[in-house]
Amino acid sequence: MILEQFDTLSNAQKQMFADTCVKLLANAFLAKDKKDNKEMYYFVLSFKNYFDEYFNIINYELILDRDRGAIQLVTKENQNVLKLKKDESLILLILRILFHQHLVETSINDNVIISIDEIHQKYDSLELKKKINKTDLVSILRMYRRFNLIEPLGDITQSGTRIIIYPTILMAISTTNINDVLDVIGRIASKDGGVKEDETTN
Repeated sequence: MILEQFDTLSNAQKQMFADTCVKLLANAFLAKDKKDNKEMYYFVLSFKNYFDEYFNIINYELILDRDRGAIQLVTKENQNVLKLKKDESLILLILRILFHQHLVETSINDNVIISIDEIHQKYDSLELKKKINKTDLVSILRMYRRFNLIEPLGDITQSGTRIIIYPTILMAISTTNINDVLDVIGRIASKDGGVKEDETTN
């Protein structure tokens, strides 16, 4: 077993292993280009066998996407899954759509930068009965920052602030067909008296 060799690691490596495990269990994702993730991301690459064996023992699986520079920790038994509220789900789906749209426009397979205004505009286009308020949006964005899906480039309470969306968003919503995302948004919006599915593409 790989973990039998754990004692051969230096004290600093053992501490990094422990810190990285805790971060993955708490935040589920690591993004290579996120400043406070970078060292842990490359540490996982160097010692992935250790992580695979450890997480397998506690019934988790580590998924690595080198091309996108993203890591995800998932539970094999579908336990400890975060249950999102409606607004939290909508914002996550909107982030996924904006990520896709910006990649299509730039043709660069990299991190995407948007503004908070764009999130508001996309949300408002759904014409839901209840609009999302600033306090709720800030709280949701802070949560997704904690999960290493985004990184604000300034004051998150200001509508003009830009936000990096990391490729980890593609693991959080794993479908490769953006129309699937639009369909989900449409269903959520329709339940709230909002637009129909095909209107969300406009």
